[in-house]
Amino acid sequence: MQTQKEDNNPNNKQHVSLLRRFGAILYDFFLLLTALFIASFLIVIPTGIKPEDPYFFLFQAYIFLIAYLFFAWFWTRGGQTLGMRTWKMKVVNEDGTKISYETALIRFIVSMISWLPLGLGYLWSLWDKQHRTWHDIASKTKLVKT
Repeated sequence: MQTQKEDNNPNNKQHVSLLRRFGAILYDFFLLLTALFIASFLIVIPTGIKPEDPYFFLFQAYIFLIAYLFFAWFWTRGGQTLGMRTWKMKVVNEDGTKISYETALIRFIVSMISWLPLGLGYLWSLWDKQHRTWHDIASKTKLVKT
């Protein structure tokens, strides 16, 4: 009987290519942009907040939280954002189980850091024997084809 295993043998699935990752990222970018637009609208219109306001950092934290929750909600449920579902992949722990919100937070934060040095954290998958990105390594997760 399976518990929360997503795959009987997590090593059976082939790695997800960098191009496929970027396809899912592009798709999810537009979905996230829509969610952030609505979330911003709900705060900016009633409060009139501007970047020069002393409490603007609270708005930025709110936006960060919305972005995290967008990904974490999808990742912890079925392991797939809508973009990942379209590109036929999902994120799982190294042992093939569903990820937790804590793991999703590590993955989310490190994935943003992966973009900073010209995307080196993503390009890392081209040299890694297991085709892992920095956020895969840091969160002890992997993408598998579905």
